[in-house]
Amino acid sequence: MTCGVLEGRAGSGTYVAEPRQRVRVVRSSAREQREGSPFRADMKAVGKHGGWESRTDAKVPAPAEIAARLGIAEGELCVRTSYEFLADGRPVQLSTSWEPYDLTSGTLVVLPEGGPHAGAGVVNRMAVIGITVSHAVEQPEPRQATAEEASLLGIQKAALVTHIRRTYYSDQGRPVETADIVVPAAHCEIVYEIPINR
Repeated sequence: MTCGVLEGRAGSGTYVAEPRQRVRVVRSSAREQREGSPFRADMKAVGKHGGWESRTDAKVPAPAEIAARLGIAEGELCVRTSYEFLADGRPVQLSTSWEPYDLTSGTLVVLPEGGPHAGAGVVNRMAVIGITVSHAVEQPEPRQATAEEASLLGIQKAALVTHIRRTYYSDQGRPVETADIVVPAAHCEIVYEIPINR
């Protein structure tokens, strides 16, 4: 007898899905590497090749929820970057990142995936312009995938995902970036590593 997750195929029927090993995604302050991408470091640690596809739009007006998270007025301009993160070429995570445009405009780091610091991560990019990121706040909650998320992640519509609202703060207490991260429960396990300071 085969045990597995059932998946429906439109016009065809219901089948046992191909078994897929879950990828471990570690959420930790140790993820922030001095150089390179935190995601690539995570994937390397579990023996996978990490990569991503992205699309950046500059000067996007902040919707109300994003503005509140960034501590700016609704409609203020932001740089929005949408990511599809891949492990060995398969999608394992989605993220939409928002940064206040007035923070990075006119600098070499205005585009997260462009210029000499492309793909370096928020902490390293902000350091280039003299901003020290001191901490991040993450709020995870389970929900069902939207049709668009399901399509991008290769999962069933309404499959379970973990939605993480993450915001990075400078040492002055200013939010410098906020993101909505979507991780499919069937493909990933999320592990939080909490440092203990003695």
